Amino acid sequence: MTAAQIDRAGQRPPADPSADDPSTSPGQSSVPAEHRGVTTIPASVVGRIAAQVASEYTHVGGAAGGLLGVGARRDFDSRPSATCDLYGTVAVLRLDVGVAFPVDLRATCLGLRRHVRDRVQDLTGLQVGRLDIEISWLNPGTATRGALR
Repeated sequence: MTAAQIDRAGQRPPADPSADDPSTSPGQSSVPAEHRGVTTIPASVVGRIAAQVASEYTHVGGAAGGLLGVGARRDFDSRPSATCDLYGTVAVLRLDVGVAFPVDLRATCLGLRRHVRDRVQDLTGLQVGRLDIEISWLNPGTATRGALR
């Protein structure tokens, strides 16, 4: 027995009750999970999750590169930009996306909104209270360019 294991009165400290319990392994608490604490996710992380989830949706892309928006190229391989504000367990999201054209913009926005809301709620456990979508650019297909001239 080392000096650290003996208290000031010269007696051995009481045994740890979880040490004899085979159902709990070392490092695990016997306290139920719902009473252990809270996991906090910063708003910036929720925004990045929303941007990644939005990039998974078809016909949606973001701007990549450039400095302060100058020289940015628009492509469907980069994530759209997203910001988030948290109010307790409610997230308010704003997405800035580019969309392939011609598509039904209303249907695309409704589908994107539903997809982002469901996935962010599943991944973070936060409720998405409001989701604003700004379409900052449209990308006409090559077949459409000739038809527009």
